[in-house]
Amino acid sequence: MKFFVSFVIVLAVILAYIRLVPSAPINPVLPVSEGQQEVNGHNSEVPPGSEEKRTTEEEAENNSSTMIAPPAPGQTYGAAFSPEGALPVSAINTALGGRDSAQVKLVGKASAVCQAKGCWMTLPTADGKEMRVRFRDYAFFVPKDLSGHNVVVSGWAHRSTVPKEDLQHYAKDAGKSDQEVAAITQDEQQLTFLADGVIVRD
Repeated sequence: MKFFVSFVIVLAVILAYIRLVPSAPINPVLPVSEGQQEVNGHNSEVPPGSEEKRTTEEEAENNSSTMIAPPAPGQTYGAAFSPEGALPVSAINTALGGRDSAQVKLVGKASAVCQAKGCWMTLPTADGKEMRVRFRDYAFFVPKDLSGHNVVVSGWAHRSTVPKEDLQHYAKDAGKSDQEVAAITQDEQQLTFLADGVIVRD
């Protein structure tokens, strides 16, 4: 009998404790700014965390264009390297020989630059075509006004087939008209370059 009475007393104390002591809410209600709807403590239009991610991506894209140093002799973009031993772009076919790719340093005049954010540029080749230079892992960009400057690039030259979709995308980035973009209807064999670093010569 004493055991039963003790059990009832302990049970009553536990129930009283649970009822009287507030516990932390499982899904706390977060403050909501004026004009936003609240669903389960979160903004109904933006999943938790996505707004922060979007802001970070936008900041990175904006910073890529605003924090790029202007072109000046000796200015380096990407990895630092020595320009010594760089070949003229006109010698690219000789440097490649029978291979599809080779690690080289080339010097030439930038003839076009991506006007969206400086994520590629072109160098004219000996046959009157353009070799597109992209930057490894998009780790760096170049100024949009780099065209007309002589530059040295260090990285890998490739012979490759560029899909028409990419060619159209590049044409849009270069500011070509809709008609010029639409006129690109076939893949194209091109020399391309994946640069680790770029140095402005003049």
